Amino acid sequence: MSRFTAMALDVSTPALLFPAISLLFLSYTNRFLHLAALIRQLYRDWQEEKDETLMAQIANLRRRLILIRWMQFLGAVSLFLCVGSMVSVMAGWQGLAQSAFWAALLLMGGSLASLMVEVWISGGALRIMLRELEDRK
Repeated sequence: MSRFTAMALDVSTPALLFPAISLLFLSYTNRFLHLAALIRQLYRDWQEEKDETLMAQIANLRRRLILIRWMQFLGAVSLFLCVGSMVSVMAGWQGLAQSAFWAALLLMGGSLASLMVEVWISGGALRIMLRELEDRK
């Protein structure tokens, strides 16, 4: 049997996540703003045409917006726990620092998992448009 040995954290270890989290938040915010603009345009189009294909696309985008909110929330809590981990290291509370850092890593993983699901369903709106195009042939 192997033994798991926890390593001691220093302040720089949790700080390693800061650049990654900043870039992820930039990406998440861009995705959110793009979807919001697209939904507004689809809504205007739907008001004029009352096309059910547009409603299907809007439903797909609604699911994606929910995922993006979860991505942002989990990333924000992860960042908060990184700060908590750094404060704990500086206070000499290694156990708390390691727990906070582990939780931060797990939440960042959850944020990235949400991103993967969102990317996967992002093709849904395109599939709806392609299906509509094929049906009109």
